[in-house]
Amino acid sequence: MQFESWQAFFHMGGYALYVWLSFGVSVIAMAWIVIDSRMSHKQLLKKARQEQARQARIAAARRNQMANPETQQVGK
Repeated sequence: MQFESWQAFFHMGGYALYVWLSFGVSVIAMAWIVIDSRMSHKQLLKKARQEQARQARIAAARRNQMANPETQQVGK
């Protein structure tokens, strides 16, 4: 489709409101998806780091417990 001028392009043959509104909504939706994906990715990485640190603390505590069995509490 060819337009005679930029004004005709932006007017879109009388359908400018619908055309540009649909473009705007699409751009906003795609931007939302990108932003939400990045935020979710950051949260997942943070949770993964926390879980790795937790697993490392558990492993260190088990190694410490195996190295020093006399520090175990009696009755538990």
